[in-house]
Amino acid sequence: MKKLVSLFVAVMLGFVLSGSVAAQTEEMDDYGDDTLIGKAANFIEGVFGVYYERGDRRNHYVPSGWMGDYGDIKMNENWKEGAYEGNSCIKFTYSAEAKQGANWCGVFWQNPSNNWGEKKGGFDLTGATKLTFWARGEKGGERLQEFKMGGLGGTYPDSDSASIGPIDLTAQWQQYTVDLTGLDLSYVNGGFCWATNSDNNPEGAVFYLDNIRYEQ
Repeated sequence: MKKLVSLFVAVMLGFVLSGSVAAQTEEMDDYGDDTLIGKAANFIEGVFGVYYERGDRRNHYVPSGWMGDYGDIKMNENWKEGAYEGNSCIKFTYSAEAKQGANWCGVFWQNPSNNWGEKKGGFDLTGATKLTFWARGEKGGERLQEFKMGGLGGTYPDSDSASIGPIDLTAQWQQYTVDLTGLDLSYVNGGFCWATNSDNNPEGAVFYLDNIRYEQ
């Protein structure tokens, strides 16, 4: 009889505890959604990397968010000719064929890959004052309509956004800066983005990117 009573108490206690844990989890989830804060960004010597080289441990975002005429884009993340720094850079080729009928295209760097805001994954970049990157065109004169960070929506939206552009690239590497002063950077899933269109590049465009990073 004592064993039966003990078993009953243990079972009831288990229900109570599991209910309590479930309630706490629900409260935590609700709290997390209402005050969305990303994973703390580890700034090393004041820098938090988006892209350095393919496979570099300092990379924290993935160029997975292809938009518009995505069929017009070719990407080589390990282009080894004429990188600004290190062994490689990213080469993009835009054909301007409007394969999806949009007449524009772009790529978002996301965390995790292919995250359009439907799952948690952004970083808390509080303390960053600017986003810097290096870019050049194959010939010079390639026009990028916009470079930006943030702006992704969804269930877990970016906390802010900023952009520069249009920008006409040169054939030499140039550094560009997106000012982040005064922005809410507590949750950033869309770490970096470029966009262009066929009006600005009717014959298409080839351009290169390197050393994309946030700086304090």
